[in-house]
Amino acid sequence: MKQPGRLGDAFLRPGSSSFLDFLGEQAPELLPGRADAVVPGGAGLAPHATTIVALVFADGVVMAGDRRATAGTMIASREIEKVFPADEYSAIGISGSAGIGVDLARLFQLELEHYEKIEGSLLSLDGKANRLGTLLRGHLPLALQGLVVVPLFAGYDLDREVGRIFSYDPTGGRYEEHEHHGTGSGSVFARGALKKLWRPGLDAADAVRVAVESLYDAADDDSATGGPDPVRRIWPVVATVTAQGYRRVPDQELEAVVETLVATRRAGGRQA
Repeated sequence: MKQPGRLGDAFLRPGSSSFLDFLGEQAPELLPGRADAVVPGGAGLAPHATTIVALVFADGVVMAGDRRATAGTMIASREIEKVFPADEYSAIGISGSAGIGVDLARLFQLELEHYEKIEGSLLSLDGKANRLGTLLRGHLPLALQGLVVVPLFAGYDLDREVGRIFSYDPTGGRYEEHEHHGTGSGSVFARGALKKLWRPGLDAADAVRVAVESLYDAADDDSATGGPDPVRRIWPVVATVTAQGYRRVPDQELEAVVETLVATRRAGGRQA
């Protein structure tokens, strides 16, 4: 009989480096894609999160997401966070069903942390991207009910010494993107802006500015995408991933970027 406060034998036996496999064996009811989690009609009630963009720059990759979540025509949240560190050298952004997306991001963080503790080394960036695809395939029963999560994954490849971006479809299909990409309801407008604003060799400051401006353009045309809110002091979540690791851009820096962007737009021009 297990004594209170002590870990069970399963936690002490050598096993798989996959936290997902461990959880599936010991507590499958906690997996986000389990069949009994499906609620008829729940897809129409769940808040949805959009929009996420990512772009490579000279030293790595930038990922950014707006802060709005919607439920139908209503604003469910103005301050949701959709961009998270996956580990020290990668980031994950979520669009689609907000609650399930956040749970998936947390499970992915645990998957990478578990691997590192068991194996004693970091998983390669390609390996991380593949693991995320596996998580998405486990979520397929919920996706078939309309509770779809479409993540965007990006990171710094320590072997190639470059930033890389990966997109996914709801079935877990993985696709490497080049230069820049976006997902979510406002992504069609954000990607249009990225095509015009991105250029090779951007430094970190310029890459952050381009990411913020693409979200600004998306918010201008997509009601589900929230723009910067100077009154409430709500700014996008923007992160850079380089050889030095994951860094969330402070709100003070983003405020200055937004102020410059608004002043330029008010003057009738666009930033070069």
